[in-house]
Amino acid sequence: MKIDKDKYTSHIKDNDKIIDMRRIIDKVEIVMNNHSCESTDFLDPYERLLAKSILNRFDEIDYLENGGTIQAERQIITIYPSYYDPDNLPQKITALRIYGDLDGLSHKDFLGAILNLGIKRSKIGDILVHGDYTDVVIKKDIGDFLLFNLEKVANKKVRIEEKSLNSISSVEILYKEINKTLSSYRLDVYISSSYNLSRQESMDIIKSGYVKVNWEPIDKPAKELEVGDVISIRGYGRSILHSVEGLSKKGKIKATIRILI
Repeated sequence: MKIDKDKYTSHIKDNDKIIDMRRIIDKVEIVMNNHSCESTDFLDPYERLLAKSILNRFDEIDYLENGGTIQAERQIITIYPSYYDPDNLPQKITALRIYGDLDGLSHKDFLGAILNLGIKRSKIGDILVHGDYTDVVIKKDIGDFLLFNLEKVANKKVRIEEKSLNSISSVEILYKEINKTLSSYRLDVYISSSYNLSRQESMDIIKSGYVKVNWEPIDKPAKELEVGDVISIRGYGRSILHSVEGLSKKGKIKATIRILI
């Protein structure tokens, strides 16, 4: 069976994501033709949303998402024939626990150390920094390579061992909470207020392609936000429009914003 990829990706406007989704359709073809199961690499929530908009259109297949923990941000999707028992699917991910003098090390230090070994970002799931140890969820096919080659993180010697997925847990998300009044729900207004930037600076950042809303790249300053939206800005980090407490006397939106630390 050959699937018309243009038909199943016509609703996607992001050209980079169209290429990624065509690869997922390739996996659907393999599953349907070979009666086998196939797994993606790790996908962020936006990528999984796009993938499911395609996968849900095929009655002959089913799929499972797995990122090691229930709250995992990055997860793989395993695609399999609808008559398969999902409890018998092969496990495609595992976890590595990193020990050592980890004081002062952050998420980006662990990610950078792994990427510097030539590993693709798509092979790495969530990185869970617990303090005296860090768990990294990865595709199984790179497990042995990392066990033998990841010796240092930010010039600090480390040791690594493989752990079962049921032995890892999510980390508490730390943030600082600020209260702001917004003239509107526009993305540029939100960024200006949250990071004390001018409207022009905010617009330039957005138009430069440095901003994602709920992991979706956004280049339009007029994008309207909703409560619960996650905004990521390259060079500034991530924040959440946590809640709205009504309007001020001047008719402005009283918002609570959480900036992740």
